Amino acid sequence: MDQQRKDDATLFAEMKERLYAAVLSDALDQVGVRDRVMRADLRPLDPKTVICGRAFTILSADVYDKNKDPYELEIEALDSLTPNSVVVWCTNGSKRTGVWGELLSTAARARGSVGAIIDGYIRDSRQVMEMGFPVFCAGLKPVDSSGRSIVIDYNCVVEVGDILVSPGDIVFADYDGVVVIPKDVEDEVIRLAMEKVQKESASKEELLKGAYLKDVYAKYGVL
Repeated sequence: MDQQRKDDATLFAEMKERLYAAVLSDALDQVGVRDRVMRADLRPLDPKTVICGRAFTILSADVYDKNKDPYELEIEALDSLTPNSVVVWCTNGSKRTGVWGELLSTAARARGSVGAIIDGYIRDSRQVMEMGFPVFCAGLKPVDSSGRSIVIDYNCVVEVGDILVSPGDIVFADYDGVVVIPKDVEDEVIRLAMEKVQKESASKEELLKGAYLKDVYAKYGVL
């Protein structure tokens, strides 16, 4: 494992332990990068899911006939995953098929991927939950993608959940939703989020002791 991946692994573990989607969204607001949260209909299979890693993007399109090799680029993409990556799959909201399932989850985990965000449907949901691979999706549909959808590109800019995602952006997802942090502001956003968590903890302690919200807000400036 190279130094960047070691550093990422440590960073993402700390983010999962200390941060959450709402405080990261607030930190993005602070640096002037607003509305970086995906649509609310992208939900986790498991409510306890927390994902944090770098975006590995996949783009697919609907088709209406079987291709000679419908899985060629899809297999190439999955085999190109790296440790700490999060699959961010743009189906353009297709409702025709379940593009993700047990075998793709298994292949992704074997490459070190830490989760998947799919703006369409998935299948094999019970098996995926049993293996504990974190997935957010728009719904479930037990229909194979062959002849209905095909991967046309990967590691490209995509739009998922109304948010543009570039390869390498940090993706953080919990029960509240999916936040995408652009690479050029990630250090500042994470720093501000950590600071706000400390202020929120101090605010909570004082409120529990009976302090008035007005006074606590005046002191810490968070709500």
